Amino acid sequence: MTTDLTYNKTKIIATIGPATSDKDTLRKLIESGMDVVRINFSHGTLEQHLKVVTNVKQLNLEMNRSISILGDLQGPKLRIGEVKKGTFLIEGHELTVTTTECIGDRDTLYVNYPDLPTDIRIGDPILIDDGNISVEVIEKVDDKNFRVKVIYGGPISSKKGFNLPNTDISLPSLTPKDIIDLEFAVEHYFDWIGLSFVRKGGDVTDLRKRISDLNGTARIIAKIEKPQAIRYIKSIVKKADAIMVARGDLGVEMPLEQVPMLQKKIVDRCLNFSKPVIIATQMMESMINNARPTRAEASDVANAVMDGADAVMLSAETSVGKYPLEAVQAVQKIVKTTEEGWDDIYHKGKKPSKSSPTFLSDQICFSAVQISEQIHASAIISMTQSGYTAFKIASYRPKCHIFIFTSNKYIFRLLNLVWNVRVFYYDRMESTDQTMNDVLDILKTEQLVSAGDLVIHTASMPILSKSKTNALKISRVD
Repeated sequence: MTTDLTYNKTKIIATIGPATSDKDTLRKLIESGMDVVRINFSHGTLEQHLKVVTNVKQLNLEMNRSISILGDLQGPKLRIGEVKKGTFLIEGHELTVTTTECIGDRDTLYVNYPDLPTDIRIGDPILIDDGNISVEVIEKVDDKNFRVKVIYGGPISSKKGFNLPNTDISLPSLTPKDIIDLEFAVEHYFDWIGLSFVRKGGDVTDLRKRISDLNGTARIIAKIEKPQAIRYIKSIVKKADAIMVARGDLGVEMPLEQVPMLQKKIVDRCLNFSKPVIIATQMMESMINNARPTRAEASDVANAVMDGADAVMLSAETSVGKYPLEAVQAVQKIVKTTEEGWDDIYHKGKKPSKSSPTFLSDQICFSAVQISEQIHASAIISMTQSGYTAFKIASYRPKCHIFIFTSNKYIFRLLNLVWNVRVFYYDRMESTDQTMNDVLDILKTEQLVSAGDLVIHTASMPILSKSKTNALKISRVD
């Protein structure tokens, strides 16, 4: 791994699409600060996705990098069907919603969910096209049709999203398409899987079993975008490996004014559970068509960093936008400036609980971060096999660098999503002292530490046992 002049503590996730899938553009995105490639299974073909995966893996080798790959499952996204051009819904007008496929107009709309007439209740609100159109259920007709009244009207076009904020839908969290996409992701060793429209902790458990049954190693990101997920957020955070605050659908299904507070509360909860947390959707939306972001967008990215997010995510800005490189570069500059100018980002998370089964390891990690501040350490350096130590140290948000060494190839790229973590492959396990000397030599060669720097090591002793972290040492670099 080479010294990275664009390295930030807060990671940048970029969604890859037609605007960015070629190898040369991917290389430029990495050089600009991208840490994680997101493949959105809602769009594109598996053949197209495979080309991106192949390009990223080649670039990791050529550039000596560890760019993570995130596969985002579509989930049970509801949409209306085809609609006649020029259709306009007028406030107060009544129409039929049907599960029988047809071409929609001002009097009838088709929705791709057969059980919808069973799940909805009289009075339930329905939001179409990100809430630009709102209707309310007024009558159940039969098992395929129900009537709605237009509350807020407007022009309506084909394939727009269909949100049910107050309805508990009976759809499973994984669709047949998701299962095919999951098999593809596992086959090609994706590091992270995004689970859309999570409603309860059991959704995460179900996906984990499927990954295990496929002999996969990918970790799970639970996307928070439903009111039910807010209701069961504690269980979801506990069961997932990471959380994404997916503000697009969340901002449609929940009152818009609640989203900023929910974002901050979810970030805090994730920090306390040592789970990475991503802020996503509309971060640089104007840069789909413009070369510069708005001031509000710059503030949004900076606030995500100040909240303590592990990563910020770009969607259409980098997948289909006109200025994907400029979008990543703009985010990188905002993140860098915020991290350098806002000390409240650092030293977060709860003190370890004595009742925790991992208390001793957690206390070592916590103490390492505390000491790093007191002695102005240049870096905390740790070995890990499972990734646990990296997640835990990062959750306490030290201001110094975090350098993680591992011989576990399955977590090598995985950790690139985690706040402030840079990971190196190391498989020489002779003795603790020898290992500590080796990793310092590697970091000196990469010009990441210098003579005179104070660094903190955490380790498992004896090192050959590969047990839980139980030791802490302070060294001065020769």
